Amino acid sequence: MALACATLLGQAAPAGRLPPNTVPLSEMMRELSARPGFTEAFLKEVEGGSTHKGGAALLTPALIDHLRGLIVGKNWHGLDHFPGWTMARINPTVRVIGHVAGKDEAVKNSATAGGRPADASATAFLDLGHYALDRDEPIDLRQPSTLPGFDRKALMADLGDEVTRGDGPSELAAEHAESQRLAEVLNRLAMNGMDGVQPRSVVWSDTSKPTSPEELLAAIMESGHAVSVTDTRYFANFGHLHFKGQDVEMPFYVDAEIRVPDTNRSLLVPVSHAEYEWRIRGLRMNADVSFYFGIDGKAQFRTMDQQDQAWVMKRDAHVYTGAEAVEVTRLSSAIVRAYTRLHAKHPAIPFGGYYAFGVCQDVVAAVELKMTGRATLFPNTADERFFDDPRDEEINALIKRLPKDRAGSPPDVERIFGSLPVGSTDVELRTIAVPGLADDLIAVHAAWTAGKLKRTDLGWRSPMRIIGAALVLVAFGGLIVWTRRRQPRA
Repeated sequence: MALACATLLGQAAPAGRLPPNTVPLSEMMRELSARPGFTEAFLKEVEGGSTHKGGAALLTPALIDHLRGLIVGKNWHGLDHFPGWTMARINPTVRVIGHVAGKDEAVKNSATAGGRPADASATAFLDLGHYALDRDEPIDLRQPSTLPGFDRKALMADLGDEVTRGDGPSELAAEHAESQRLAEVLNRLAMNGMDGVQPRSVVWSDTSKPTSPEELLAAIMESGHAVSVTDTRYFANFGHLHFKGQDVEMPFYVDAEIRVPDTNRSLLVPVSHAEYEWRIRGLRMNADVSFYFGIDGKAQFRTMDQQDQAWVMKRDAHVYTGAEAVEVTRLSSAIVRAYTRLHAKHPAIPFGGYYAFGVCQDVVAAVELKMTGRATLFPNTADERFFDDPRDEEINALIKRLPKDRAGSPPDVERIFGSLPVGSTDVELRTIAVPGLADDLIAVHAAWTAGKLKRTDLGWRSPMRIIGAALVLVAFGGLIVWTRRRQPRA
């Protein structure tokens, strides 16, 4: 599959504007890549992605080598559109690692036969705070949280050369202690009903003792708190880097296999991040938590109070209140249990199951499918073969119904635009702060709605190649027939 790094046939993408106080990755690397050891230190730092907003990508050895080659070769345009590969090219780089680790996993699986979520495996991929799985005493939420506040130092790393990684507090950081406690409580309640787990409840009032996340949310709403749940999309930031006090724009581009009209280029789109976000406001609790499956291998409720860089933007694709908000909470809780069982059954799976069990989009799209009847996110990578536990039948069925991007088929255009952190009108697309992307998306959207969309090189799936192969076969068959007719008869 040909690499399309916005350099196909030598044509570069249109220029655009960056947000204030933002520089492209190439600007930082132009200045620092020549310094001894910096490039390798940088590659080591970003190799594992980031747990903030789910990270953006899984940097396999093949992707790291490609990134290194762009930097060493001073291909700054390619660096700012890294990697620019199709899903068909990305997929094998992940599967190879999975095959290598398969034997070790099979051995370790014997220790967790039946997928029982022993404390060690459950807590490794679920943040429970001090709410252990073997205790059943109630958790009292009638008092304010005593957890520590936002810890900026714990989230920031100094890489030297005026480069830092990690993001500071957002406007939600003031309520971090309450949000952290709520996230841990929701994770603990979601584990009720699991094998080997002691059921646990929370005390919300003298008459309300919920035993599940959805019951707790309903009780919070009944007490007069304003509650909303949003299905929110961002551009994923796989760097979270800052250089000389400026944000470093660092998307992870995928080739959408769509030709940008009037060019010889393929549409490159930054991978998006999706999550569900709970906003709770009232006299007793002000908290904000999110839910997604991240590059840390955790499908769980989390805090969401780190500052996003301006270029990642934000769009609420769906907003749920009342009974619908409770239902999204129930489904998210069911996903916590399903993924805990996946980890127990496959303890040695590479990358904590990220990519094999899906990426952040899969679980969000599964809930979206249940709530709206449609799934509008790209990419989805969950391998259906893992989702076979009958105790998680509802989640398994949703995952299996999702459109997948594992086989290398070109993604649906609807999902490309559905994943964006902005709407699809020209005015909304113009607000995108990734250079060149708005013009390309506007042109592609116009062609799509007019029924004039064209795909780029589809490898063996290209119509011209299929026709060409057919003609070759016909000609070869004709040659065989002609040769046989020319042979003398006995």
